[in-house]
Amino acid sequence: MNDKATARSRPGPSRMSRRRLLGAGGSLALGGFVTACGGGPSGAVGAGGSGGTAKFQIAWTGDNGVLGEVVADAKGWYEDAGLKISFQPGGPNVNGVTLVAGGAAAFGQNASSPAIMMARSQGQPVKAFAVGVQEHPLAYISLPDNPVRKPKDLIGKTVGIQTGGDVVLNAVLAANGIDTSEVQVQVLGSDFTPLKRGKVDAMAGWITNLQAMSILDEYETLRVWDSGVHLYGNVYFATDKTIEQNPKMLQGFVEATARGYKYAHDNLDEAVDLLVKKYPSLDKEPQLKASEALMKLVFTEATAKDGWGAMSEAVWQQQITQYTDLKQFKSKPPTADKVMTTDILRATATSRPKLG
Repeated sequence: MNDKATARSRPGPSRMSRRRLLGAGGSLALGGFVTACGGGPSGAVGAGGSGGTAKFQIAWTGDNGVLGEVVADAKGWYEDAGLKISFQPGGPNVNGVTLVAGGAAAFGQNASSPAIMMARSQGQPVKAFAVGVQEHPLAYISLPDNPVRKPKDLIGKTVGIQTGGDVVLNAVLAANGIDTSEVQVQVLGSDFTPLKRGKVDAMAGWITNLQAMSILDEYETLRVWDSGVHLYGNVYFATDKTIEQNPKMLQGFVEATARGYKYAHDNLDEAVDLLVKKYPSLDKEPQLKASEALMKLVFTEATAKDGWGAMSEAVWQQQITQYTDLKQFKSKPPTADKVMTTDILRATATSRPKLG
């Protein structure tokens, strides 16, 4: 992203009046993508498919990150595909990748793609088979009187990040030829009060996390995706064994989920009603606002061409290369074909909606 005009052409406006915010965003404003992964309670699990219940490990505790899944479940589309899905709540303190790798869930959804790469490099036999969010919502949020609109604007700034968020920030800096010594870092939570009070110049956060940003009258955004670090969000993954031995289950899940997101795209108000019905602790209006922003990241040029859930081996390899350059892998870096497979996407190519 090279200028303000470019920034404002992207999903989640770079500058927004507080009056337009209703708060209560979807996903948490995480910056630590190495450890940020969805999970849930361990326990006996059916592999899914023929008569059993497939435990689906979601990334968080239930919000617009599973909007399409909630729609598909409510409409009976998983049942039509021969599946019974059990949503297993996750959270920041649960390692969903490890749970799926160990057989505690049939398959899962992870908040970000690097967690799959890191797990694979550590010997966990998991692969991504589809992607829910084509362009990761993580951004650096700043105030209009001291804006960060392009990567070079980070020079001389103090940036608030969450635990582990230095990895992504360092990737952004490296991709733009900026030395880490030129940017100061403070590890904070997801509350934007330090930014509002001028304690930091920018803060890492998800552009869909409207509640956290609602304390700001106006703000600017610099998306990580626009800064040369292309991460996927809401990555669907399973073990090698499940992908090889039970592809029909995953195909049915992808087809029904794709249908759910298409319906949510076309009927967002009703979809959010279904979400709030499943998760009564959520408030509709904030979820609706957050879902509007999210849909622009779920359906992009990539999905217009290749359908919902599409992913690129080149994007995966770029991530692996960046993380290798930053020496993030403690063992041998994985190759793209070890962290992702297009087998399920190819098998469902004609049934996944092409929107963008």
